[in-house]
Amino acid sequence: MKLIKLFSLKYLREQFDFMLAGKWLIYGSIIGVVSGAGAIVFQLLLSFIRQLSFGSLMGLTPLSPGGETELFHLSTGNFIPYLVVIIPTLGGLLAGWIVYTFAPEAEGYGTDEVIKAYHKKRGIIQSKVPIVKLLASAITIGTGGSGGREGPIAQIGAGFGSFLGRKLGLNTKTRRWLMAAGMGAGIGSIFHAPLAGAIFAAEVLYSDPEIESEVLLPATVSSIIAYSVYSMVFGWHHMFIETSSVGFSSPVELIPYLVLAVILALLSHLFIRVFYGINDLFKKLNINKMFKPAIGGFLTGSLGLIMILSLNDTTYVVDIMGGGYGILQEIFNNGIENVGIVLILTIGLLKILTTSFSIGSGGSAGVFGPSMVIGGTVGTSLGFLFQKIMPGIVLNPVSYTIVGMAGFFAAAANAPL
Repeated sequence: MKLIKLFSLKYLREQFDFMLAGKWLIYGSIIGVVSGAGAIVFQLLLSFIRQLSFGSLMGLTPLSPGGETELFHLSTGNFIPYLVVIIPTLGGLLAGWIVYTFAPEAEGYGTDEVIKAYHKKRGIIQSKVPIVKLLASAITIGTGGSGGREGPIAQIGAGFGSFLGRKLGLNTKTRRWLMAAGMGAGIGSIFHAPLAGAIFAAEVLYSDPEIESEVLLPATVSSIIAYSVYSMVFGWHHMFIETSSVGFSSPVELIPYLVLAVILALLSHLFIRVFYGINDLFKKLNINKMFKPAIGGFLTGSLGLIMILSLNDTTYVVDIMGGGYGILQEIFNNGIENVGIVLILTIGLLKILTTSFSIGSGGSAGVFGPSMVIGGTVGTSLGFLFQKIMPGIVLNPVSYTIVGMAGFFAAAANAPL
């Protein structure tokens, strides 16, 4: 009898709100489709600007993640050193003008404004913010500003969730959930990780270890739909192609992982201090805000040019500019064979500076991507060092690349899940 009761329609209705679930399925699907389409437009625009700036104009050949499909194939020109400085400067100037003329909320890394709107603005994001964010971020990253795509696309998705909630006349609580679902959809689509996007949306909303459980259902639906829409254009594979076998070999290996965790925690603290320290310096500059991202672009480009000329390298060290994912794919493909521990570690540490210059100046880009690069390069360096010390325990140092990527971001963003 108990088994019959468990599967009876009346009992299920009492225990589960089918109307509510159906409503979230519809809302989540709409947000997912639009967020996925927004991610496609953003990636296409970014890819075009990136290839034009880095390849055709600067004459650089940065690598890309193996799982990303390039729909544009522009020719690579001759290396022109001074453009490495000029193009990020002009990109910062254009992005700054767009942001501070049309939507100042679109400055910075994106998720901070979403969190502010969630807690302090009743889930309301102005309708123009996603469009401005899309344009400004594609220009900032594509012209060489150090930043990630995930923060901008999170704000773009959240902006549509807020728009949908307002148009449907939903209450503040529901509107906030839709906004968070849009944020998760953006992350899940462009990072090829729908479940991670949903969990991130529920987790990042609080500074302490809490999770907004009510957000999980709509965020999961919207993230899966957005990922599906995005993957119809850019493919169904993971962002990074991992050719070697990674895994956990022995409980003794927990010791080097513990050392890695401590170093990542300290490094994330350094990153936060440097980032907000530089951000405070830019806030104190007594000039029009729209010019500040140009200064950040100039500093980023100057550091990039110094490293390119000093190392005579136009492929790897250039990842201190732009998104920087290419160096991670190189590690997954060949370990340190073509790059070396010193250069890998240098790229990671300089990424802290260039990201702080680019975004701390008011430029529009995310910190998720740079966090992956910083953590991955530091993890790689330590992994190969541990292998030399404990060759029988640490079998594949690339495992430390993956742990470094996740661990650094978890510490910096206070998002361990």
